[in-house]
Amino acid sequence: MEGGAPDTVSAPRRPRLVSSVLPVGGLVAVRILTSVVAGALLYWGFPPRELWVLGPLSVGLLVMALRGVSPWAGAGLGSIAGAAFFAPLLPWVGEYVGPGPWLALASIQATFLGVFGAAVPALWTLAAAPLWIACTWVAVEAARSRVPFGGFGWGRAAFGQADGPMLPLAAWAGAPGLSFAVAVVGAATAALFTEFTVGRRRRSTVVVYMVGAVVVGAAIGTAPQPLAADSTRATVALVQGNVPRAGLDFNAQRRAVLGNHVRRTLDLAADVEAGRTAKPDLVVWPENSSDIDPLRDTDAAASITLAARAVGAPILVGAVLRNDDGSTTNAAIVWDPVTGPGDRHDKRKLVPFGEYLPMRGLIGALVPAAERAGRFVPGSGDGTVEIAGIIAAVATCYEVAFDDMVTDSVRAGAQLITVPTNNATFGRTDMTYQQLAMSRVRAVEHARSVIVSATSGASAIITPRGVVEQQTGLFTDAALVADVPIGSESTPATRLGSMPEGLAVIAALAALVIATCARRKCILDPTTTEHGRNQHAVER
Repeated sequence: MEGGAPDTVSAPRRPRLVSSVLPVGGLVAVRILTSVVAGALLYWGFPPRELWVLGPLSVGLLVMALRGVSPWAGAGLGSIAGAAFFAPLLPWVGEYVGPGPWLALASIQATFLGVFGAAVPALWTLAAAPLWIACTWVAVEAARSRVPFGGFGWGRAAFGQADGPMLPLAAWAGAPGLSFAVAVVGAATAALFTEFTVGRRRRSTVVVYMVGAVVVGAAIGTAPQPLAADSTRATVALVQGNVPRAGLDFNAQRRAVLGNHVRRTLDLAADVEAGRTAKPDLVVWPENSSDIDPLRDTDAAASITLAARAVGAPILVGAVLRNDDGSTTNAAIVWDPVTGPGDRHDKRKLVPFGEYLPMRGLIGALVPAAERAGRFVPGSGDGTVEIAGIIAAVATCYEVAFDDMVTDSVRAGAQLITVPTNNATFGRTDMTYQQLAMSRVRAVEHARSVIVSATSGASAIITPRGVVEQQTGLFTDAALVADVPIGSESTPATRLGSMPEGLAVIAALAALVIATCARRKCILDPTTTEHGRNQHAVER
């Protein structure tokens, strides 16, 4: 106007992004790079490396990258982190069959982290956000441990903590509880970092996180160890007979593999007789130690009986049994020195595309090479056998990755956990060490000694506290003998079973609904947002 101060209207103030350290919109590459680093660090925190601290750190970096973005952007960033994690974690899947199965599986698993990434931006708007984010992490792990085709439990955050101080938490709430601890520590660290870098420094928030840290520390320090000092003990042995050569075709040398385990057991018997080692109460052979059906082949049966009589103890024999309908069964048979075959466990959780082909007609027609998958049929029961008067859980190879497989067995009275496994088909990859870490978590989860017997290694004897007492190398023949405690009491994790996981899933879904409704309300009523209030003031 003439003769006066110009009539000005200030432009709407751009909302200050207090919800994120990383910028929204611009510098997308920074978020992508952060997601890649988060996934890579999560991988480097897994065995055979002992860098457990990278687990919480990787989760913290990922949730920081997800703060303030849209659900679709979050899904993309989560999938990127998933690819950076699963691609290097799972190459053993394609060790002898090419990269196709490995990359397909890694891609499928990465999408689950994409789901996590889509949920996190909304969850950050809630009070106590790290708690709900951790519940969502557990929920996503629960989903991918069940679907598709029965799920794939590899790569759960809990299984990267076998060497870390949070391992005792497994006795309270199992593997899901340990994964929750990893995720909540990571998310809380990210939230605290944000509080101190965007200038809000609310004392109440800091106090809440400090109290949370004290609670977690107390839970670790008071984790139950129900084995009494005078608990029953037994002398157990495992035999690692080794294979003639690594690879898928090691099965072509079935009689040689069986011969290796018989011969190494005879050597063990000689050591016992000479007083160089204690006489075992029972012996555990690996999965596939007798791919010749000993219930049909008299020579195989005679060889196993010879070994059992020489060592003077029953042997848990991993055998492939031929059924009348042409299918096969992956079994663990208790072979008594006097009476021969007795109690038996048939593997219940089969490996899709390995031991069986899902939707064989359709997939076989689309991918003829998939027909190479076996025709195994799953067993039933509670996964226990009685051997030398001891109730033993049998988690055959793949089964140890699934919570319910081992929990069912311990609830049924298992006093000892055995993990007969065949890792020869995966060469010298990290697979065997990843599986060993799972077995260590199971030991603490149920306060049971664990015997891991592998055809080609690494075999191990693990204490109820998750400590590897003895371990073999890869592709060597060996026998380990140890006096181990035999458990009878239950941990809270055994008694609760899947309840903690179920509660986490319910909490995650409820939090997501609340956050989504709040977001929708903000969209419908723009004055509830800072930008909307500024715009409303301008218009007035």
